[in-house]
Amino acid sequence: MKKDTSSGLKIMARLLVLVKPLTGVMLLGILLGTLGHLCAIFVTVIGAEGVALVAENLDNPQIRYALPQFFGGLVAVGILRGLLHYGEQYCNHYIAFKILAIIRHKVFAKLRILCPAKLEGKEKGNLITMITTDIELLEVFFAHTISPIAIAVLVSVFMSVFIGLQYPIAGIIAAIAYVTVGGMIPVANEVESEAAGMDFRNEFGKMNSFILGALYGVDETLQFKAGEKTLKQLEDKSDALADKKEKLVVFEKNQKSLTHLSIQAFSLIVLGVMLFAYHKGRVDFEHVIIATVAMMSSFGPVVALASLSNSLNQTLACGKRVLDLLDEEPQVKEVFDGIDIDMVQSKRGNLATVNNISFSYENAQVLKNVSVDIKKGQILGIHGPSGSGKSTLLRLLMRFWKIDAGQIHYYDKVDGPVEIDYINTESLRANQSFVTQETWVSRDTIAKNIAVGKVDATRDEIIEAAKSASLHDFITGLSHGYDTVVGELGSTLSGGEKQRIGIARAFLHDGNMMLLDEPTSSLDSLNEGIILKSLKEESKDKTVVLVSHRKSTMGVADSVIDFK
Repeated sequence: MKKDTSSGLKIMARLLVLVKPLTGVMLLGILLGTLGHLCAIFVTVIGAEGVALVAENLDNPQIRYALPQFFGGLVAVGILRGLLHYGEQYCNHYIAFKILAIIRHKVFAKLRILCPAKLEGKEKGNLITMITTDIELLEVFFAHTISPIAIAVLVSVFMSVFIGLQYPIAGIIAAIAYVTVGGMIPVANEVESEAAGMDFRNEFGKMNSFILGALYGVDETLQFKAGEKTLKQLEDKSDALADKKEKLVVFEKNQKSLTHLSIQAFSLIVLGVMLFAYHKGRVDFEHVIIATVAMMSSFGPVVALASLSNSLNQTLACGKRVLDLLDEEPQVKEVFDGIDIDMVQSKRGNLATVNNISFSYENAQVLKNVSVDIKKGQILGIHGPSGSGKSTLLRLLMRFWKIDAGQIHYYDKVDGPVEIDYINTESLRANQSFVTQETWVSRDTIAKNIAVGKVDATRDEIIEAAKSASLHDFITGLSHGYDTVVGELGSTLSGGEKQRIGIARAFLHDGNMMLLDEPTSSLDSLNEGIILKSLKEESKDKTVVLVSHRKSTMGVADSVIDFK
């Protein structure tokens, strides 16, 4: 069941768990920060007390001799404040960037587990926003929230006691002031602006998705003269994002105004209380100066908390988005404690059997009571119109999705027929090579793009795979051959060239079963013939399941199943 991450406190509590391995560094940062803030406060307090003492003892000649030592002490405390602040910030940011690296690792690992079933409907721009800016904004929490909260509490307790020693009622007022400025105001602001922060992050993700889609479709936009329409959509989304941001700015202005008003009010109240006590003879004038100056100079840590609530609404929204992703359950869980399969043919010659399976996308049924025998060493062709479930069957053979009914078995050398749900995922992938309709190509060399099929492949193996995919002659004709860098998403390659890279990966992977989804849809008849010939030769040692709507492609198959 998905965990409830809607509460800001629950989000903070879950994020705090990640700090546990770095508790020692966090405690050191809190100690240094507390001492640093106290140094900053007492530079002012000691200075004010010194001025008061000098004013009261102008006729005492020894005061003049003590002044150099006094000011030297103030300078030393000021320098110490700088060193302590540096140490605090170093500790906080060390923790923050260590944990951000951990979170990124967790997110990428989760994305790998969720794909492909759970990621197919997600906006790619939103995912990019989450992986980059959302995680980056969590730095505010780990570097500027945990430690400052602890520092504010410790400094507030210390200063309440210190001011209370000058006059108890003033100490009580100081405690109330710290709770109001550092607690009540930021909490109220966070509660009020929580929804606005989440709206802004979601709108920001939608904007990124739109821009990403517009960039990918820029050629079509120019071709069909849709530039003005796209620009208008971009302006509308920019205006919507600006409106969300404006709401956050209003909350920030209100919070700052209320914070400064509270500081002035409580400082004047303490001054009034101390003057009243002085008038009644309960305290000396020195105590009035010390208590008032200490009060006015001690709001730094709690003001930092009050200001933090302005960025914390977005930070917690980012935390919720990241935690929601980490909490998401995959549609199909990977198998780790099952069987490592050694695929062999059954007595009937089958490498795999599909027995009466049914499958639906949400409420739309795609396959119903489908049964298929997949023979070892043969090419099985699956032919049919778009939407008939051909590609879906391949994904079910890969266990990308969970079938609604029926069974899929592979035949193991020792255990015989093994249901697909009991085969270790890594072992299943090792036995399969899958070519999708759209081949993903990264901005890297052609050799490394082919080597996706086998990370430790030698150059000779890569070349042989390229030859089998009718790609070698094209590659050798390039200026840098196999070391030629292709553009992002293969932008410098044609559709057919990208498709042949995908086929080369399948040949290089060398699995027992090749699953090919429209592998020649972007190829001309000459290259299609070369690749189909290679497939025919490969099928002597492998099993090939070939999906295509082309009848010419089906000509290479040993048997054909029509999906209608």
